[in-house]
Amino acid sequence: MSCDCDYALDKGSVTEQHYSTCSSVLAGRRRKRNLDGTLRLGNQHLEGLEVDFLYHLGLNTSTYDLPAMFGDVKFVCLGGTKHRMKELACYMTKLLGYNEDQAPVNLTKHSLRFAMYKVGPVLSVSHGIGIPSMTTALQEVIKLMYYAKAVDPFFFRVGTSGGIDIPAGSVVVSSFGMNGTFEKSYNLPILGTIHKFPSQLDTRLCQELASLASDAGEFQTFIGGTMGAEDFYRGQGRLDGPFCNYTEADKMAFLRKLSSLGIRNIEMEANAFGAITKEAGVRAAIVCVTLLNRLDGDQVTSTKDILKTWEKRSMFIVGNFVTAYMKKHGMTCKA
Repeated sequence: MSCDCDYALDKGSVTEQHYSTCSSVLAGRRRKRNLDGTLRLGNQHLEGLEVDFLYHLGLNTSTYDLPAMFGDVKFVCLGGTKHRMKELACYMTKLLGYNEDQAPVNLTKHSLRFAMYKVGPVLSVSHGIGIPSMTTALQEVIKLMYYAKAVDPFFFRVGTSGGIDIPAGSVVVSSFGMNGTFEKSYNLPILGTIHKFPSQLDTRLCQELASLASDAGEFQTFIGGTMGAEDFYRGQGRLDGPFCNYTEADKMAFLRKLSSLGIRNIEMEANAFGAITKEAGVRAAIVCVTLLNRLDGDQVTSTKDILKTWEKRSMFIVGNFVTAYMKKHGMTCKA
């Protein structure tokens, strides 16, 4: 089948020829997009709903004209805190040339759960901390893009993490997600049975993002695996939690094994994010700055000013991708 990729960059240093959603890659396998690029979720139960309430976003398919509100979204950015995602929306407002005097409006504030801002084709959504919170937001945003008839949207998780044998302040673009038992999957109990969903991010998109980061020269960028832990303390092998039933030697052996398996950082969402976006058939990437090297310790000790500077690095990379894509495809920004 012919290629239907809408590349952000010409090949250059990018070695992967196609996005994971390209018809030529799928080679006859079931497409998860319609011919016009809109999502095809395949849940027949959705078709029987008179109204679908996206409860945690405070939206529904009856009261709101979702195609009019969100049909032009091309870039969906998700991150943990409401503050960070408002910062990203403000950054995109300036980057894309919109009126900076108009503060981004939280489109889902009445839900009292998450925050969501829209800046032209960019949607910025908070997802809270950990897999249960993140997957709730992510799945409802995927449905939102489905109902809005958004065409071939990119999904990014932008966040912070603990590095594995790389310098603090480095950025990791995730190539796959791994769970706490060294499986490249998201394991979910469904109706009493564990189901395993493979966690893989789009290789072409990873390479494009890493390529766009290299021009900055102010920090190192790595492509590698990311562990999504289900707990901040024992689940990540820390020694400084309220409970600990292992030794420092056990911890170091665990971290070194992660490194040997190609893991470059640990956060609390990666494997689920990779699995769900893969199942939805969307192109996705995770871009996280590292706040420490876990081989050197467990606590984040850098100053607030340094951490704020580092946190902007993930936004910088995703912003570069957005502007490169828009320039290549003739997408204009409002002045």
